[in-house]
Amino acid sequence: METYETYADLVAAEDVLLFVNAAITSTGQREFRSDAAEQRMSLDFLHEYVRVNYRELYAATLALDINDHNAVEIIRRLLVSARETDERQRRVEGLLIGARLAVLPPQRVYRLFGQLRRARVNNRRTRAIMRDWLAGRRDHGFDAVKYRSGFKTAVRHGHVPVTDELGDFLFAPRKRGHYEHGLLDTYRRARYTQAALYELPFTVAEGFAAQHGVPRAVFLDRIAPRMTRHERLRNQESARAHRTEVEADLAAMPLTRLASYVLSLAPPVRPERGPAPTGALRAAARRVAGPYAGTWGRVAAVLDDSFSASGSAQKRRRPLAVALACHFLLAELADTYVPLWTSGRSDALLAYPYGPTPLGLRILDALDHCPARLVIVSDGWDNAPPGLAGEVLRVWRTRLDPSRRTSVVHLNPVYDAAGYDVRRLAPSVPTSGVRDAEDLPALVELAQFAEGRTGLAELRAYLDERVKAFTARDGTAQDGTAQDGTMA
Repeated sequence: METYETYADLVAAEDVLLFVNAAITSTGQREFRSDAAEQRMSLDFLHEYVRVNYRELYAATLALDINDHNAVEIIRRLLVSARETDERQRRVEGLLIGARLAVLPPQRVYRLFGQLRRARVNNRRTRAIMRDWLAGRRDHGFDAVKYRSGFKTAVRHGHVPVTDELGDFLFAPRKRGHYEHGLLDTYRRARYTQAALYELPFTVAEGFAAQHGVPRAVFLDRIAPRMTRHERLRNQESARAHRTEVEADLAAMPLTRLASYVLSLAPPVRPERGPAPTGALRAAARRVAGPYAGTWGRVAAVLDDSFSASGSAQKRRRPLAVALACHFLLAELADTYVPLWTSGRSDALLAYPYGPTPLGLRILDALDHCPARLVIVSDGWDNAPPGLAGEVLRVWRTRLDPSRRTSVVHLNPVYDAAGYDVRRLAPSVPTSGVRDAEDLPALVELAQFAEGRTGLAELRAYLDERVKAFTARDGTAQDGTAQDGTMA
């Protein structure tokens, strides 16, 4: 019986880690080697399998660094299937759901509320979660303007009371000739006058600009002060094409998003922008590294910039952006750093997807430097020659370094729909999915569970700690009952 229970626990740990890798990397969109339908079907199966068999652990993954797409999907499935659990677990789930909603982009939350309405999920807990989230929004008037349809759906479905003025704006917009709330009145005036649209949020003003026939160059120039950091970054190149300037503060941007922006520029153009992209990437990496800067000792990295790093039309150059961001972050974490790109190039700023994937050869080169840590960032499709990377790592771990003087971890930014996991290089090397380089330190810690040497008890203890930390911002459940967020 003991052997069976141990085996069952190992299987459960492997199942949950399989799901975590998928929830980190896959967004149900097309990848280089699988289309969107394959991705969605594979991801849907994993969600349902883990929810049914390991519901508590399924809910606990909300405290991990999974992507927003899967966080929303987990919340939706938990709320739809609320009758399958008891009151204690519903309180824990309420804590996790509330904490996760607080850090999700508002547009995703409003989209989730719309899905719940279409699924006719309108129980007391769901309404309480919606009301609590809306109560935490700083300005309902702003949300009514920027997320009009989603806000209206949430108010109706959650039975949320609103002021008479806000109610008229949402449900009888022609009733009033003036609104006391400045932004609501600006929205009203923007229907008739161009000047008012420049006082609105950028995404709302775009629609009015099109209605009024405002030239794009004029619109971008005048709306620039109203743009968020991300909107400035997205529209910077568009503004240049229209011979106007929208300056973005690159140094304040998140690391992986900044890497994606740099890669969107043609390689010959990147050096022309001066030291700004490189300096901004280094500054972002220093912020992420924080107190761990320079503490990782001697680090070697094998970074995949082969042709498959081009991603897909929906995730353009995403694998390469993750590798580039990891490169700059590892440079900050390491005391001594040796980067090795699969293409052999030495200037990371000029990276572009090209050629085969000689991971085995680059791993050999990296091990020649005797690093304390070897980090491999790749989709795992070793093909020059095929299988060499796995054989090199097997021999290294079993014959040359059985005492594990060198820590090896493989971070994979691409979900393999056919295998229901990220592709692995060797059984002896822990592999973890990665979506943003900012999560690299936590993922290296999580990867220890993928080696098969720890079981469900250790994984559960790790998740308990993450749940406690994640829900610490709100120690009260949706019904007011105090909870510590731990799992039974």
